[in-house]
Amino acid sequence: QVHLVESGGGLVQAGGSLRLSCAASGSIFRFYDMAWYRQAPGKQRELVARITNDRTTNYADSVKGRFTISRDNAKNTVYLQMNSLKPEDAAVYYCNAKFLAGDYWGQGTQVTVSS
Repeated sequence: QVHLVESGGGLVQAGGSLRLSCAASGSIFRFYDMAWYRQAPGKQRELVARITNDRTTNYADSVKGRFTISRDNAKNTVYLQMNSLKPEDAAVYYCNAKFLAGDYWGQGTQVTVSS
């Protein structure tokens, strides 16, 4: 079982920045593929960014050039740096870990963007 705890959400004005963090349990974090998803009210959960265990990254088209995903294996933590935030980025952001057949989720952190 992998336990994930997100932090860093909050209220920000459009054009501002936030950095989300996700701390993971376990001693084999370096093998996990990690990702951030988001879900806005009335919408399906969508992939925002992914970073594999070999640090390959990919992003949703809507956030390319504005968001950066990174990981610190020494701290068992994955980050999502969000710049130039837009009102449409407002959502609950969820951390996800995948390892072998396991698929684990955090509880989510709210991001609100005021226009």
